[in-house]
Amino acid sequence: MYWILFIGIALASWLVQANLKNKFEKYSKIPIDGGLTGRDIAVKMLHDNGIYDVEVVSTSGSLTDHYNPSKKTLNLSDSVYGSNSVAAIGVAAHECGHAVQHQQGYAPLKIRGAMVPAVNLGSNLSWLFILGGVILGMNQTLLNVGILLFSLAVIFQLVTLPVEFNASSRALRILGSTGIMYEDEVGQTRKVLSAAALTYVAGAASALLSLLRLIILFGGRDND
Repeated sequence: MYWILFIGIALASWLVQANLKNKFEKYSKIPIDGGLTGRDIAVKMLHDNGIYDVEVVSTSGSLTDHYNPSKKTLNLSDSVYGSNSVAAIGVAAHECGHAVQHQQGYAPLKIRGAMVPAVNLGSNLSWLFILGGVILGMNQTLLNVGILLFSLAVIFQLVTLPVEFNASSRALRILGSTGIMYEDEVGQTRKVLSAAALTYVAGAASALLSLLRLIILFGGRDND
């Protein structure tokens, strides 16, 4: 059953990534009628929501867009920053959604931010404890600590889901209500953001499966 799940989730993840790539490429070729670029949209949305202390900057790479709450920067990739395509506007608006979440104290975003140090530490230490448990004759205490630390990353993935879905929902609502996009353009943007959201679902499913594998292999063993 585990391997059936593994193959199924691996295949689904590949399909999700391929779908996102196809959607982004398709709608990167369709400009919006307003002519505003990703940067223009980001600045407008930030100011419309009373956010003036977040800087919109360009960052290298593809689909490397992200909002950095500690530095108060909204980082847009090269294919988004200066583009006026449907895909670029959607991505820029989504990242603005995170900035609005931050401004309004959106609870799941605060929880995710608070978890980052523990998750980073847990991810690095979990395999050391598991390896140590195996080397020391399947020491159940060390194995359990390793599994517990790894579970922090899984919880982080699950908390990320409402954060990302909410950011996309905010973006689509703002784009539609402010007249930045026409109704058909909003519909096209929804397709891009929905494809992106599925990647987070696939990531959470993969993390859960990895945790399940660790529990099956090492959890609850009787060393006697």
